[in-house]
Amino acid sequence: MTVIDRVHKARPTQRWVGLGAAAVTWWALYSVNLPFWDWLIGDVVGLDLETRLGSGVHFFFYDTVKILLLLTGIIFLVTVLRSFMSVERTRAILGGKREGVGNVVAASLGVITPFCSCSAVPAFIGFVAAGVPVGVTMSFLIASPLVNEVAIALLLGLFGWGPTLLYVVAGLTIAIVAGFILGRMRPERWIEPFVFETKLGGQTVDPGMSLTWNDRIQIGIEEVKDILKKIWPYLLVGIGIGAAIHGWAPEQWFADHAGPDVWFAVPLAVLMGVPLYSNAAGILPMVEALFDKGLPMGTLLAFMMATVALSLPEMILLRRVLKPQLIGLFIGVVTVGIIAVGYLFNAVIPT
Repeated sequence: MTVIDRVHKARPTQRWVGLGAAAVTWWALYSVNLPFWDWLIGDVVGLDLETRLGSGVHFFFYDTVKILLLLTGIIFLVTVLRSFMSVERTRAILGGKREGVGNVVAASLGVITPFCSCSAVPAFIGFVAAGVPVGVTMSFLIASPLVNEVAIALLLGLFGWGPTLLYVVAGLTIAIVAGFILGRMRPERWIEPFVFETKLGGQTVDPGMSLTWNDRIQIGIEEVKDILKKIWPYLLVGIGIGAAIHGWAPEQWFADHAGPDVWFAVPLAVLMGVPLYSNAAGILPMVEALFDKGLPMGTLLAFMMATVALSLPEMILLRRVLKPQLIGLFIGVVTVGIIAVGYLFNAVIPT
């Protein structure tokens, strides 16, 4: 008997005890993920976690488990919740005139969620599957890695209130405006169809129909299995590339070719940031070092924003749920926004 069969036949007490046990197990696995790989890679295998090899190997295993856990938890929870409401009803509530407000709320939610670009993808899939407008969800996807509390705290300590507030306002503006623009382009046509489907027993069902709790849990389990089955190759390739280039940045070359007298320094910084992979906190030490060498703040923030919001591993993960047209528009709109912010910062905060 499969897990789904057992869930479908479970009594109410068994069902809730089972869900509680699953939730505790999920939380335990998520909590020990980092210390476990620290111990295994650092102490047992003996790799130095400060080296590129050690940090890359650690990153691959740690991030693979972390994103799989996030995918499992978020997709299951969102699927069960959306089983109470049809996609059409959700869009009616969140779409239309409310979409601008939705972009602001989604971007603000992204700021307080501690996700890197790849970790934000599971939440993005869940929101889109729940019927949240794609443009609104894009605002979350952009803001979550781009502006976070760790980066804010570090920027505040390194550069003071002025650059920090400009960074927050610029990041939120990019997320809100980019999401709104993308939402005006009917992006739903560029989402892979399986994201919008709710299945029970392998058959597509209308979430608005009458369902039991056992049905809803079964739908959640099936959705997790179906999405993981479709995206796991992209997940491993994306994280593998991220591990290979994790934390790597050509600091001296950047200092030599993106100085204050180079007019194309901002676009160059964005192009250099895209293939790299790091969160804002991880790239800030390099930003501080280059700032001390005289590089303009706008150029450095453009580099940091491109690194965390347009990473190559993120694009590979998104390809399984987004068609190339939407990925291209996403990259284009965000890139233009980041370049504009870079030039603005260079004008406001001269070296």
